[in-house]
Amino acid sequence: MKYTKLGSTGLDVSRICLGCMSYGDPGRGAHPWSLDEDAARPFFRRAIEAGVNFFDTANVYSAGSSEEITGRALAEYANRDEIVLATKVHGPMRRGPNGRGLSRKAILSEIDASLKRLGTDYVDLYQIHRWDPRTPIEETLEALHDVVKAGKARYIGASSMYAWQFAKALFVADAHGWTRFAAMQNHYNLIYREEEREMLPLCADQGVGVIPWSPLARGRLTRDWDATTARTETDEFGRTLYVEGDRAVVDEVARIAADRGVPRAQVALAWLLGRPQVAAPIIGATKLSHLDDAVAAVELDLTEDERAQLEKPYTPHPVAGFA
Repeated sequence: MKYTKLGSTGLDVSRICLGCMSYGDPGRGAHPWSLDEDAARPFFRRAIEAGVNFFDTANVYSAGSSEEITGRALAEYANRDEIVLATKVHGPMRRGPNGRGLSRKAILSEIDASLKRLGTDYVDLYQIHRWDPRTPIEETLEALHDVVKAGKARYIGASSMYAWQFAKALFVADAHGWTRFAAMQNHYNLIYREEEREMLPLCADQGVGVIPWSPLARGRLTRDWDATTARTETDEFGRTLYVEGDRAVVDEVARIAADRGVPRAQVALAWLLGRPQVAAPIIGATKLSHLDDAVAAVELDLTEDERAQLEKPYTPHPVAGFA
């Protein structure tokens, strides 16, 4: 495994982050395809054995059970001080008008609930899961600053939003002397590259680490375009992200993977790992081979010609993934 700094911070993270949305009680929340605790535990052990030290979850994943499973597994297989544990806040966690969002009330309540589920005193990275148009960014940032100063989070991060919103948040934090965002978790892969227009240059300029979600486009980049899985058949959100025109990119990944004699996932991830702004793609794994391919991709160097061929079929997309 290789490691890199998260943006301009001193925090070292593995080049692969294990996304824990795949692990949770399938009877809770919106992910019936998730793996229960017994099925999930081998993934944490394999990741740690491979040198992965970065794990990402969220309070809303499987109605909190992802945090519970993640916390118990990491407590068994890893030393807390040696891992980088990330979670997120924003989505609905209880009924009522204050059961979601990024108000001071919500943030201070949800950080304590997440820590309890994770079984830890702090998280290394606490992220806003989306932009909250109903709450002033000043209120959100001051609350997050207080979370850091209370020792409940080491760093803060953000997720998919417009570049102007992220620029505003960074400006407001600097103006008040509050903790600024160290990471951006955004939607970025070979068939969705709209982030290259504004967000990635902004992150590069501001020293913000990029940790993309859906680096394999919900698995689209790992199989034939018309192939389906249990997840694709129930993933309503995923259906909004990609279009028929993306087939050409998927076919090019397949061609280069065949020429190299490696799985397609390794090629798609190697391309993303080669982007200068990217610190660690967040990979989902429901088979141990998924995790093995991600780890192997760290060592796969694509030629400039291969990278150009992978990028050539791309067509512009409407902005997607902010919901």
